[in-house]
Amino acid sequence: MNTPLPASDALEVQGLIDAITHNQGDDSLMLVLSPSQWETLASYMQPVTMAAGQMLFKQGATDRTLYFVESGSLSVHFEDRQGHTRLATIGAGSAVGEGGFFSHMPRSATVQVGSACRLWSLSPMRFAELSHRKPEIALQVAMAAGSVVAKRLFSSKYRAAVT
Repeated sequence: MNTPLPASDALEVQGLIDAITHNQGDDSLMLVLSPSQWETLASYMQPVTMAAGQMLFKQGATDRTLYFVESGSLSVHFEDRQGHTRLATIGAGSAVGEGGFFSHMPRSATVQVGSACRLWSLSPMRFAELSHRKPEIALQVAMAAGSVVAKRLFSSKYRAAVT
């Protein structure tokens, strides 16, 4: 059952809204919702704060959580036999984990925190619940995350960063 966030917690999502609005990058998240839709979406997500150097997820992990980046930066790299190869840096106003979220496949790369981050996580279970209760919001989230996948696949700079 979805429990609404207290008003103070729902307002916390304003930082994410601002980051998305101001991101003009190659892989910006194009998620446009009304204030009440943002409040609803926030009640399905969990805020996550991570310090520089922490690992968000490792290549091969089977978790399908989708993350929205409010602040900070994340380093995406593929682990080959010779070591790590940096692929991309993901910043505020974008998403990470979209590949596994859609494909149900293991993570294709490792994501590590470059600078202290605040993220919002959306688990597959909470997304399914959102889809049943507020399908119009879930569709907007899916389309926005799908646009990140498409942008990354069309960009040689970000192509391998679909995680």
